[in-house]
Amino acid sequence: MRVLVVEDERMLADAIAKGLRAEGMAVDVCYDGDAARLRLAAYDYDVAVLDRDLPRVGGDDLTRKVVAGPHSTRVLMLTVSSGIDDRVHGLSLGADDYLAKPFAFAELVARVRALARRTAPAAPPVLERAGITLDTVGRQVFRGGRYIPLSKKEFGVLAELMRPGAAVVTSERLLEKVWDEHIDPATNVVRVAMMTLRRKLGDPPVIETLPGSGYVIREAP
Repeated sequence: MRVLVVEDERMLADAIAKGLRAEGMAVDVCYDGDAARLRLAAYDYDVAVLDRDLPRVGGDDLTRKVVAGPHSTRVLMLTVSSGIDDRVHGLSLGADDYLAKPFAFAELVARVRALARRTAPAAPPVLERAGITLDTVGRQVFRGGRYIPLSKKEFGVLAELMRPGAAVVTSERLLEKVWDEHIDPATNVVRVAMMTLRRKLGDPPVIETLPGSGYVIREAP
């Protein structure tokens, strides 16, 4: 999933981003509301983690823009206030969830994952296709009973290929969902990840490249 973290306390923003990346998420960071407004208009994030008290453009205004925008981004609002009135007001603006500071990081991760599940049709925790079993909770992959160790990016690529309803998956979608804004669109990281993923999955090959279109998983003959 791809997440936008908007927090003007830079150390906190960077710590949140580092932790979410360690959980296998692609994360972009903004330190003020104006920069976040531009990011939210340009990218279809699964979840935006917004501090309510932001310089330039506040969290309330950002939430309104997300709700009125064309994307299905879910909003988790952060605030130092834990009063009921503040929570009610934040949710009434269109925020999907509310978390008071200080918070436990494990709870933040759980809430982000729960919100991300709302942006797409519910997927089972274990995906099976072409003899491959992918455990989205335990983040483990098996083929024919053999455990296959994957990097976070390789796991993310395979999860995109195996998600319910997935047909042809473009390089652009993989860059958007598995990598973050710092990646060069002209890079060959997708091709390299595919090469190593195919090698680790072994024979017979199940990931097919459709020139000019993208990648698809085919059932082994």
